[in-house]
Amino acid sequence: MRFMYTEVTSRKLKTEDVNRRGFSYVDLVEGVQDGRFYALKRILCHDREGRQEAQTEVEMHRLFSHPNILGLAGHTFIERGGKSEAWILLPYVQKGSLWSVLEKLRDKGSFMPERRILKVLQGICSGLKAMHDRGYAHRDLKPTNVLLEVDDRPLLMDLGSMNRSRMEVKGTREAMTVQDWAAQRCTISYRAPELFNVESHCVIDDRTDIWSLGCVLYSMMFLEGPYDMVFQKGDSVALAVQNPVTIPQPCRSVSPLASQLVVTLQSITLSAFKASRLECIDSK
Repeated sequence: MRFMYTEVTSRKLKTEDVNRRGFSYVDLVEGVQDGRFYALKRILCHDREGRQEAQTEVEMHRLFSHPNILGLAGHTFIERGGKSEAWILLPYVQKGSLWSVLEKLRDKGSFMPERRILKVLQGICSGLKAMHDRGYAHRDLKPTNVLLEVDDRPLLMDLGSMNRSRMEVKGTREAMTVQDWAAQRCTISYRAPELFNVESHCVIDDRTDIWSLGCVLYSMMFLEGPYDMVFQKGDSVALAVQNPVTIPQPCRSVSPLASQLVVTLQSITLSAFKASRLECIDSK
């Protein structure tokens, strides 16, 4: 596929490590034919496995047509000097990520009202449910991977860590493989407890997303993730996630009923016991 666009070089939207085999850049570009703005994600693929991972990300975008999952405008692979570069063209969402919204609220000394929290949460749950219903899990849900439209409709993005929701682990070698994969692809402060020390015989499923959902909900309530400070201090997140999450008291809201609802949702989603998180899946 040939892209026809004019690059807006003054706006670098995002630069990030993808994994050990690649690096990605996201630029704001303008379509020559339609005049619309797009986000062009360029992933440097250093080997065949890196290219396959980029192709998987494209396929995940293609698989879903859902109001709460970021769509795909186009893609191509550029071959350069024995290496390839994946170009993934995505819709541009001007409002930015949920995290950028939370940062602005924190800078103003404000907070997100419960009604707004619950609206965004409902949209995120809807997107996750669509993924889970198709047998996939996001695996890297966090505020920076949720875009917000002007009407606060959330869009799940960065689908490069997605895989089949059910992974049956048989033996120590498979457990270490899954654990190493999670260390590379699942952000540490939003990673489910069962991914830090994967048991030699177990099943990893979509409840990892429910844990991350609880962390995102916490961040909307308190403008930072429950384990952000643990990570920033250099303490062990793997140990911290084994203990109950501390909910700041008193709750900062003028709506006690709504606050209690949000706190209850957090207690369900942020349970170290997967069986408790199942309740959240069933009630979405």
